[in-house]
Amino acid sequence: MPRSILRLALPSPLRRLFDYLAPAGVSSAGLQPGMRLRVPFGRREIIGILVEVVSHSEVPDAKLKPALELLDARPPLPSPLFKLCLWTAQYYQHSLGDTLSWALPVLLRQGEPAEARQERFWHVVNGARPEDPRLSRAPRQREALKTIAQHPHGVAHALLSQLQLSKDSLDLLLQKGLLRVETRRCHQTLRHQGSWLLQAELPLNQQQRAAFEAIRSGLDGFQAYLLAGVTGSGKTEVYLQLIHQVLEAGKQALVLIPEINLGPQTLARFEKRFNARIALLHSNVNDRERLDAWLAARDGEADIIIGTRSALFTPMKNPGLIILDEEHDASYKQQEGLRYHARDLAVVRARQENVPILLGSATPSLESLHNAHSGRYGLLKLTERAGGAQAPRFLRLDIKSRPLDSGISGPLQQAMAQTLAAGQQVLVFLNRRGFAPSLLCHDCGWIGQCPRCDARMTLHQRHNELRCHHCGHAERPPHSCPDCNKLDLRPVGAGTERAEERLATLFPDYPVLRIDRDSTSRKGSMEQLLATINRGEPCVLVGTQMLAKGHHFPRVTLVAILDADGGLFSADFRASERMAQLIVQVAGRAGRAEEPGKVIIQTHLADHPLLVQLTEQGYFAFAEQALSERRAAGLPPFSHLALLRAEAVKPGQAEDFLDQACIQAEQLIAQLGLTGVELLGPVPAPMERRAGRFRAQLLLQANARAPLHNLMNAWMPQVEALPGSRTVRWSLDVDPIDLF
Repeated sequence: MPRSILRLALPSPLRRLFDYLAPAGVSSAGLQPGMRLRVPFGRREIIGILVEVVSHSEVPDAKLKPALELLDARPPLPSPLFKLCLWTAQYYQHSLGDTLSWALPVLLRQGEPAEARQERFWHVVNGARPEDPRLSRAPRQREALKTIAQHPHGVAHALLSQLQLSKDSLDLLLQKGLLRVETRRCHQTLRHQGSWLLQAELPLNQQQRAAFEAIRSGLDGFQAYLLAGVTGSGKTEVYLQLIHQVLEAGKQALVLIPEINLGPQTLARFEKRFNARIALLHSNVNDRERLDAWLAARDGEADIIIGTRSALFTPMKNPGLIILDEEHDASYKQQEGLRYHARDLAVVRARQENVPILLGSATPSLESLHNAHSGRYGLLKLTERAGGAQAPRFLRLDIKSRPLDSGISGPLQQAMAQTLAAGQQVLVFLNRRGFAPSLLCHDCGWIGQCPRCDARMTLHQRHNELRCHHCGHAERPPHSCPDCNKLDLRPVGAGTERAEERLATLFPDYPVLRIDRDSTSRKGSMEQLLATINRGEPCVLVGTQMLAKGHHFPRVTLVAILDADGGLFSADFRASERMAQLIVQVAGRAGRAEEPGKVIIQTHLADHPLLVQLTEQGYFAFAEQALSERRAAGLPPFSHLALLRAEAVKPGQAEDFLDQACIQAEQLIAQLGLTGVELLGPVPAPMERRAGRFRAQLLLQANARAPLHNLMNAWMPQVEALPGSRTVRWSLDVDPIDLF
């Protein structure tokens, strides 16, 4: 009888599977792909995931080791999600073991049971009364029985101390038959009977109704839709009403959002609307809470799952709809490890699960617009703001030759003063954290450079430090110039800290609230700031792109963009698209209620064609122009890219490794007869030195996806075998969104 060999994926960067024998006493007949096993690996024990059972192994019999333990009675990942991981590892050219690790919550990777925690609940037995004669001389037991009786769903054992209940008293009540103990899943919630709605749905305007009906008619199968609606057009209301339809059909909805900071706000809105069980998953949820939410979704005990990028891998028992809000956002692309794009992968998952997917944005990515134009996605447009609100009015303010006070011009100060005096709020957008982007010696021109990167350090005055935003290096600012010893060191340029400080001086009668990664790092700080803003009193908000995403500030009527020129001269072909999206998203915070909004854009290039088109004709006119330019240049979405990056401690080492990889790729292109594939490089990265390592890159560009992937499938095993692959840190980024 042939032996059964278990082929496992282990959490390792190695793109291969590992062979083991079944654990002692475990029959291979009951094993299924996706089950976890604890196995010996070198001197360690790690958790592997079964991919297949085979009858032959290339490993000699003497070296085959048995697995130590089978951890699951059924696979934690349902079959559709397991297949999605197989597809992901193949498409993104990543280790399957590492890919499966990304898909599992941390505690499951560590070998915890894939079952929700069981907890004991104390209940009063039917008919039990505090007046029971047996309690006449037991006042503590009588009071304990009264307390338990106030909780019809029972009291969790973990909460006894909070309710000042003595375990001894409860045990005596248990012996007397007045209490009973029930063991059930921790955090298990029962859906209330009746309507799914806690709050009435808002009336839809004609465009919202058309979009809603188009998607509702296709809820029984796969179809991708792009909901392109201007800011404030009521996309979220369309989401909510579609989710209501999904809940009525007994199915679950998965909602992906780009930023953790939008989580509590989104959760609050859903909890107000729905009488449903909602699970929230993102990196700020602790490991235990994340596993509980993950299991609740898998077992059908969560009706709506809300999360950031990684929540895409949450299993659902009855999937009905996937919604991806702000689909253009770069946060959906994972930039380390498994470099997947949650937007693209969500479409693949929806197709595999045979459910519709809705991508929503006021500024859709050019890739999604191209998919809509070519018929892959259904295009639904919302061109009017909901509730009769007017679109904001744009004003390009030419600041050439104008004096700037911490980046703020005189006309802008006057407009801000008028807005605040009218009892309204002002939003000031500046996409640079810190006090100033550079510290400069006025005598000799010395600039504070990061010792580990080819980058300048940012001055953070509040913490009195120079900080590199690329590698995190921080140091105290020098008292005198390190080169000439002069004392005239000046902060150059403006960051959010400097703008906040100056605005507080200019408008001392109004609160100035700064919202960036530094000011919201403490738990609950973002919620406190939003609560202050939502009180509606006049104030100035100053912050980075965190302010641009999805927030609803009804009292903001003036948006000021301090510097719009950064994206006009970048070497990155996506820079203009990102700049246009950012300007439109920030502008969309203005005038979302009754008062009309105004957007003032400070620029040295007020007549630049891109700014003129964007402010006068809108984002979609810009997007059509950008798509035609991309088509002429043969750039994505009209071509397909992959970027092989390498970094090493010594100069030139990374480029040498990429030279060898490039030679292999050229040979494979010839051998396989691949056409339309180009190799560009290798070249040093635009920022060559980062975090003390020297970086280089090799770009692959192809007219079609198939030849590019055929090349990578044959090429990656050869790259792994190169002598330099162990001394150089390297990675492949398929469909990169950042070429830096």
